[in-house]
Amino acid sequence: MKTEKNILIAFVLNLLFSVFEFFGGAFTGSVAIVSDAVHDLGDAASIGISLLLEHKSKKQPDETHTYGYARYSVLGSVITTVILLLGSSAVILNAVKRIFNPVEINYNGMLVFAVIGVIVNLFAAWFTHKGESLNQKAVNLHMLEDVLGWLAVLVGAAVMKFTDFAVIDPLMSIAVAVFILINAVKNLKGVTDIFVEKTPANISVKEIEEHLYEIDGVINVHHIHIRSADGFSNLATMHIVTDYDHHEIKEKVRAELKEHGIDHCTLELEAVGEQCENMHCHSPHSHNDSHHHHHHHHH
Repeated sequence: MKTEKNILIAFVLNLLFSVFEFFGGAFTGSVAIVSDAVHDLGDAASIGISLLLEHKSKKQPDETHTYGYARYSVLGSVITTVILLLGSSAVILNAVKRIFNPVEINYNGMLVFAVIGVIVNLFAAWFTHKGESLNQKAVNLHMLEDVLGWLAVLVGAAVMKFTDFAVIDPLMSIAVAVFILINAVKNLKGVTDIFVEKTPANISVKEIEEHLYEIDGVINVHHIHIRSADGFSNLATMHIVTDYDHHEIKEKVRAELKEHGIDHCTLELEAVGEQCENMHCHSPHSHNDSHHHHHHHHH
């Protein structure tokens, strides 16, 4: 696993670097450096967690996890996002306090740290740009963000050194933290959608229904359920009423669903006379016959 080794290196670098940044922030009195530290700590956490859980999420389904382990990678994303939400909120609070009570900042120290920051992150970005996997591309993007963050600190430190305009520091810090916060919230929304089994964003149930009805022999489609396991692969289940050969219909439906980005489906096929016991209750397009509710008493 070459990518895993690379990701491990990225993890250790990020972790060490965020510790170095916290010290740097404390030493120079700059909260902008501390907010970069939060960013890096978040990166390190997300890389560490994705290393642990990514591995687990690739396991094949078994008796204890019949749906597979894909959600574990989503769980990793939740943990990271929470860390980032807390971290960036703390940074914003601190920075706001700083605006009202400015603190003596060691600009020269800040410049030195910023130069080191730019160099280290440029090296890290160069080191990760060869990555193939999506995960590594994401890591590389983080590295480039860090280079930009440090360039900003560098420019900020230079401006403050010559103007003594100390409020620039907390303002830069707030900018970084807000950026982290917005991304974290976006992430959390995506994760929530997966956990509440929301229909994946790139899928239109209406359009799928229309296309399925175009297949020869499909008389009715109901109980359409579409969910995503991990934000990448989509699963669907549905009932199809047909008087054609079931095998043939299944193949056609599967092919159609594949075109809509659904790579796993469970199909229940029914003959025309066969009354699906609660078809009327759940079929999204037949609310008008909801007064036909059949109450089946199971003894």
